[in-house]
Amino acid sequence: MNRPAVLYALLLLMVAFWSGNYIAGKIALREFPALLLAGVRIGLAGVMMLPVYAISRGEPRASASGAVHLLLLGLLGVTLNQVFFVIGLSRTSVAHSALIIGLTPVLVLILAGLRGLEKITPRKAGGMALALAGVAVLSAFKPAATGEATWLGDFFILLAALCFALFTVFGKEVTTQYSSVTVNTFAYLGGGVALLPLTVWQAGRHPLTNISTAAWLSAIYMAMFPSVIAYLIYYHALTHVAASRVAAFSYLQPVFALALGFAILHERVDAPVIAGGLVILAGVCLAERG
Repeated sequence: MNRPAVLYALLLLMVAFWSGNYIAGKIALREFPALLLAGVRIGLAGVMMLPVYAISRGEPRASASGAVHLLLLGLLGVTLNQVFFVIGLSRTSVAHSALIIGLTPVLVLILAGLRGLEKITPRKAGGMALALAGVAVLSAFKPAATGEATWLGDFFILLAALCFALFTVFGKEVTTQYSSVTVNTFAYLGGGVALLPLTVWQAGRHPLTNISTAAWLSAIYMAMFPSVIAYLIYYHALTHVAASRVAAFSYLQPVFALALGFAILHERVDAPVIAGGLVILAGVCLAERG
């Protein structure tokens, strides 16, 4: 068996799972309120991570202080990230969501630079400026691009990206002490417990029995494939493939998401979306390689 070919096939599958998350979210949001969907997704992902954590061999078990750090990071990188993502997705398009999430590496560079962890070269600064200009292009022509994209929705998606960037920068020291299985288990379980009162309250207002099978399958997809399986693939690939090559696959996510949004949800992909997307991707690529 050609091991590199298998790894790259898995990475493509990972990108497909992440891209499908936007489509599944849109379908689920037709019947789930945004906050209920976020709670259900995170809770289900936490339950799915438990057996993976239990059967993992050689997993470093977190100390009491380490567990607290992991839970706090999980609240930032998973709970707030996913709540903002779902709220934003309910108010904007797949195209806008995927392209703005694509800014995450730039946000990580900015935060790392502010903390003195990363040197901001003129090339990196130029890339950041270019990526942010792409967002301006994307947002300036909403009426022509798509009728469902709103400033508020884009803002919440940006907050989701910022939460994950904060998680990446401030959690680096803690997350390097534990495997991805440990980090994700604490993150999703902690997030599910934290959101449980809100989830129960929302379920009382919107009975789960009234939600269709299609919406439930979409919510389960969001919990299983992009939240659990895709991240396990991601961290597995990092142990066998250079990080730069793994990161390069992330550039395919907006392309896949736009194509799926057009094919399945019949979202329009107009000139402002294409222009803004190209500028954003070019800026992120320049900043990362600067």
